[in-house]
Amino acid sequence: MIKILFVCHGNICRSPMAEYLFRYLAEERNTAQQFQVASAATSREEIGNPVHPGTLKKLKPLGISAAEKRAVQMTRQDYITYDYLIGMDEYNIRNMLHITGGDPKQKMFRLLDLSQHPRDVADPWYTGDFDATFQDIREGCLLLLEHFCSSSAPLRK
Repeated sequence: MIKILFVCHGNICRSPMAEYLFRYLAEERNTAQQFQVASAATSREEIGNPVHPGTLKKLKPLGISAAEKRAVQMTRQDYITYDYLIGMDEYNIRNMLHITGGDPKQKMFRLLDLSQHPRDVADPWYTGDFDATFQDIREGCLLLLEHFCSSSAPLRK
């Protein structure tokens, strides 16, 4: 089983969107049993808070409910628990490295580092554009699934 932790600043917008969308896409491919997926925050600002309404609104048309999700903070232990810790932007990666004390096993990268145009996932907290964020996250999740379903090689950026 491949264990993936999606990480963003508050764990209410981007990382839960990635967590739930990745699960949905894996279920569509009948590969969900191959993955354990979760999400977390690098900050403590939103701990215990529900997923942002903008994220819920983007997931709802797909029949995805994230109503039970509450924000949690990433821990040093997560580096041991998960095979991949995937940040939404460079700022997240810096904070993740601070939390874990480094990345000696090269488990951390940005979700869109795998794309033809590596970049940060748009942050709807600042832009208000959940459509752009959804498109970025969908692109990244599809690329991850494609890699995992077509290759046995470890994922490296």
